[in-house]
Amino acid sequence: MTEIPVDELPALLLGTVPETAPFIADKYDMPAERAVLTEDASLDLYSVLAECFTTPVLMPQLESDTPDRELLERCWTFVERLTEHSLESVRGAAYFEVLEQLLNAEGLVEAAWPYMKERTRARTLKMLDFYGVHVPGINRR
Repeated sequence: MTEIPVDELPALLLGTVPETAPFIADKYDMPAERAVLTEDASLDLYSVLAECFTTPVLMPQLESDTPDRELLERCWTFVERLTEHSLESVRGAAYFEVLEQLLNAEGLVEAAWPYMKERTRARTLKMLDFYGVHVPGINRR
C-alpha cells in the first residue's frame, strides 16, 4: 500500500472514519472537510487522534455492548496505516494516542484485538510486554 503523506493523514482519517467529522469541525471551528486540509490539522496529529478519533469514536465503540463492527474495522484499518508509516512521529502518534489508551480500562485490548491488523497487533504485543501487562488469549496462554 502506498504511504500517505503526513499532511494528508487528517483527510485520510475523515475519509476512512467519517464519524470523526463533528469532532474535527468542533476542534477547528469550520467544516471538517475544510479543516482536514489545513496545516494546523496535519501539525496537530496527536491531538486530532486524541480529541477527534480515539476518545469520541473508537473508545465508546470498544466499550459498547453492541459495537458497530464495520466502524471498528474502518478504525483499525486507519490505525494500521499509521503504524506502517515510515515516520516515527506518525507511528508514535498511533502508539501514544491510540494503542496506549487501550490500557486505560480492562477489556479494551480484548475488544480491539479482533479488528486489529498485523502490524498493529505486533505493536500492541510489544506495548503489553513493555508494560508487563498480561492479557489471556493475547499475550498469555
